[in-house]
Order: sequence, then structure tokens, then C-alpha cells
Amino acid sequence: MRRGCITGAVTEPETSSAPRYGITIPFDGVPLAEHRAWYEELERLGYSDVWSAETDGTDGFTPLALAAAWTPGLRLGVAIIPAYTRGPALLAQSVASMAEAAPGRFTFGLGTSSDVIVSRWNAREFTQPYRRVRDTIRFLREALSGEKVDRAYDTFEVRGFRLARPVEHPPPIYLAALRPGMLRLAGREADGVIVNWLSAEDVQTVVPELGAPVPVAARIFVCPSEDADAVRAVGRRMVAAYLNVEVYAAFHRWLGRGPLLEGMWEAWRAGDRKAALTAIPDEVVDALVVHGSPEACRAHVGRYVANGVDVPILAVLPIGMSTEEAVKALAPPWEDA
Repeated sequence: MRRGCITGAVTEPETSSAPRYGITIPFDGVPLAEHRAWYEELERLGYSDVWSAETDGTDGFTPLALAAAWTPGLRLGVAIIPAYTRGPALLAQSVASMAEAAPGRFTFGLGTSSDVIVSRWNAREFTQPYRRVRDTIRFLREALSGEKVDRAYDTFEVRGFRLARPVEHPPPIYLAALRPGMLRLAGREADGVIVNWLSAEDVQTVVPELGAPVPVAARIFVCPSEDADAVRAVGRRMVAAYLNVEVYAAFHRWLGRGPLLEGMWEAWRAGDRKAALTAIPDEVVDALVVHGSPEACRAHVGRYVANGVDVPILAVLPIGMSTEEAVKALAPPWEDA
């Protein structure tokens, strides 16, 4: 059993066996009110999980609340909710509400997010990220159990808060992690880990740092298209948008990809966005964006699973086809490499 907080509350970790097949929601261009048919089709196609996110589109909880009501067979997850952008009590209420709406089916993903989202967009200080997520996990363990929380943590203080509707079975808490310190924290205090923007081979570098056999969820960008030039053009823009954020740049330096990306970083710092895109090698895009025939994509995703990912979460890129076609083309099961 995993000791969940400093007061001794205990949460049973999930055990991993066969992989679950996840997909990122909501789908672009489809209003939330029209997602019911999509969720029902995902369930029919064999996807086991739907995972939302929270960046600059929908919030992380609303798409899952709809899925909870419309498709009782799907498991639900959020990857991720930032630790900074909600107060501790409101965060506990949101997590508890989702757990009550989908008992036994909801996984809560917590992370630091980035200075862009936290500071520039949400006007919060992005300070002490390691301690902030650690404190948030510990607070949630206590609050979700129904205990009265009256404590000063290292990064915030909560006085006299108690959930009026504690959940009987608190959901597993997964921590988004990139480098060793946060990965080890996930292994010690969370029920699973969420990884992002890494190759199938990178999984073998990341998993040993956890130090414990916790489930691994990975968001994987996938495009079932054999038009490599078109996919790489889109992929380069995505790589530039993400890997110039310092937390991701540091991650890829740690993974050993620094020499391949230095040209992009140098051009980006100089303000030459066009040169930055050109400087991204094909091998970087091909490692981080899965593409090719549907069969090749399934086999590539299978390499993630073979290397230690328990919940592959597809982020579908419908290049040269409709989203519906891409989702059907990638339907599970996927092959292990």
C-alpha cells in the first residue's frame, strides 16, 4: 500500500496488467454539447479511457463530467490540472465532485504546468514547483478522506477546511513529471505518473527514475498519415511551441536530445522563428510524433507499451483526413513491438 500523506491516510495504488487505450478529449471543432455521439463511438471502438487537459481551451473537468454522464463504461482522466491555478479547497471540491460523478472511473492528474500558463496567463507566481505539487498531493489525501485540514504546508496554508461531501473511494492521483526529481516524487507519493513529449525509447530512461512500480500514462501525438512531409511540417510547429518552454527544454537536454535541438533554441532566442523551424531535424519530429500507416502507428504505440507505458493516451492529429477517420483508423488494440 502507498502511504498517501503525512497524517497516515493510505490509498491503494492501481495495479497495471493489460494496457488501457486512451484518447485525448475534447475533439477540436466539435462543440462540447455534441460530444455524446463521439464518446459513445469511442466506447464502441474499444477505447477504454478519455483524458482531458487544461491549457487554453476547455477546463479539465467539464468534458469529463459530460463523459461520466453519457458513457458509463469509459474511464476518465485529466492530464493535467495545474497545482497553482485553483485554491486548495476549490481543487479538492472539483476532484471530489468528479470522483462522485464517476465512482471508480476517475483518475486525477496533477502537475506544475509551466511559467507561461501559471504566471503569464493566470497571474500566479510560479515558485517552488516541486514543493507545491508535493504539498498539493498531501493536502488532497487529507481533504478527500473527509478529514478536517488545519495545516501550514511549505507553500500554502489551509485552516479549518473540511469537505461536506467526502468521497468513499478517493481517486488515484497521478503526477505529471519530466526529470528525475519529480519522477521520484511521483514514485514516492503519487499513485501513478503522467509523461509527455517523449519518444518510445525515452520511456526506458524515464521509468527507472520512478523507483517504484506505479502506473505510467503517456500522452502520445499520433497522425495516421503516410504524407511524411505534411506531418513533419505540423510536427515542427508543435515541437517549436513546446520545446522552447524551459521545462520541456530542460527535459530534452536531460534525455540527451540537446545537440539535436540546439540549433532551434539558438534561432528561437534570436527571434528567427522560421530558422528555428528549419533547424528541427526530421529525426526529432519522427521520434516525438507517431505517423505513418495506421498499422505502423499502432506498432509504434506498441513500443511505448513494451517499454513501460500502461496507459497510452493518443492525441490525434487528423492531417489530410477528418478527425472521425483518424480516430477509427487508430482504434485499439495496438500491437506490442
